[in-house]
Amino acid sequence: MRAINWLLDLLYPPRCPFCRSLLNSSEERLCPRCRKRFEARPVGGYRRELEGIRLTVAPFAYEGAVRESLHRYKFGGVTAYARTYADFIGKCIDENEISCDIITWVPLSRRRLRKRGYDQARLLAEELSEILHLPAEKLLEKRVDTKPQSGTGSAEKRRANAAGVYACPDADKVRGKHILLVDDIVTTGATLCECAKVLRSAGAAEICGAAVASRN
Repeated sequence: MRAINWLLDLLYPPRCPFCRSLLNSSEERLCPRCRKRFEARPVGGYRRELEGIRLTVAPFAYEGAVRESLHRYKFGGVTAYARTYADFIGKCIDENEISCDIITWVPLSRRRLRKRGYDQARLLAEELSEILHLPAEKLLEKRVDTKPQSGTGSAEKRRANAAGVYACPDADKVRGKHILLVDDIVTTGATLCECAKVLRSAGAAEICGAAVASRN
């Protein structure tokens, strides 16, 4: 295993997710400069109050190096960033004293999943499952392949684009549960609110949201 890791580090040297500087080993998650920078982030991260969600938190603001990093993660296939992001999200959840029974995520449509090859929100939820020692389950389905929210426009158009496209196929898994709903980015919050609406209709007791970054 050590030989394999050495070979991988040689062929694909680990880089900081935010500034892309080379790291000393694959065991490091951030370079010293970014570690120092992000240790100074607001305690508890960035908090949002969204309809139907008790609290939504994110460790980072959606700007600059964080925005560029998320674009590489979401569109460039750099899935290794998920663990680093989840570490920071986990700290936010602890600092805000959020408790839940189960973790789920905002899913991609089947068409988008086939095209991208992975669901970026699911990867975050699965990493958080290991960090928080909680189950992560797919509680939602996206049954309509809508255009990406990033290209939709105003908050009103984003709400319309997300309306009615999600479903909860198994309400028994949701009923009475305190759920952590995970996504990669929160901008207007339209997608999280629509997913929370579906989970509440299925009988969820409470929903909190978490993401890597938020546009406040």
